[in-house]
Amino acid sequence: MSVENGKLYICATPIGNLEDITLRALRILKEADYIAAEDTRHTRKLLSHYDIHTRLTSYHEHNEAAKAGKLVALMESGATVALVSDAGMPGISDPGHKLIKRCIDEGIAVEAVPGASSLITALVISGLPTDSFVFQGFMPRKKGERATLLAELTGQERTVILFESPRRLKATLEEIAAFDADRQVVVARELTKKFEQVLRGTAGEVLELLDATEIRGEVVLLIGPAKEKRPRIWAADDLRSAIVKLMNEGTPKKQAILEVAKDLGVGKRTVYESVKDIHT
Repeated sequence: MSVENGKLYICATPIGNLEDITLRALRILKEADYIAAEDTRHTRKLLSHYDIHTRLTSYHEHNEAAKAGKLVALMESGATVALVSDAGMPGISDPGHKLIKRCIDEGIAVEAVPGASSLITALVISGLPTDSFVFQGFMPRKKGERATLLAELTGQERTVILFESPRRLKATLEEIAAFDADRQVVVARELTKKFEQVLRGTAGEVLELLDATEIRGEVVLLIGPAKEKRPRIWAADDLRSAIVKLMNEGTPKKQAILEVAKDLGVGKRTVYESVKDIHT
């Protein structure tokens, strides 16, 4: 079956080993009118390897807003476009979402051509639970935002998958260790490539393994699930509102404090402090 006119194909490409591409993806890359690539120089190496000569056009984070409209116009005129990123599936921490959404809004058919994925590859070889997981993407660069997000992620009772910059990996592992010194982590680097490396252990143990290593290449960082759910930290206003609600329903203040403390898992003294100015 040949490609259809006026359609967007989202094509997964190898994350390292050039053999990790499907026969279907190769056919579509050959038959499409255009290949929209994150980095045309990088994609040209893949196309050259498989003797594919389809016309290339750039589509990256710095031009995607403007380029999406031009690509949509091509598809509306009947052209087929294959969207690729440098590695893996476009749109996953890579450009693609804006074009995909634009095509959907304009009624242009969108079809995914699945293939290699670094986050799934890292997950299945990590040894961490795979029955429930969350993918976060890249961590924020600002320290405060990172700390807030890591506090949330390390409280998850499921495996967490992150992309991390090689130059920030050690700092992130140090922050994870500060939250939970015994938390299991896995660092998967340069997956499917010649120098693939997978390190497993606690955040502190993996840091020691990386201590004398210059980290290069693509990195996937996985955080094992929390052993037990951490209690929610309730704001004083939330506690106060819960008590006032019970008091308005006729519950005496002392009894309301006891009930809220029990229901929310908060110390009685903490609950009392939120309403100590209320006299009955």
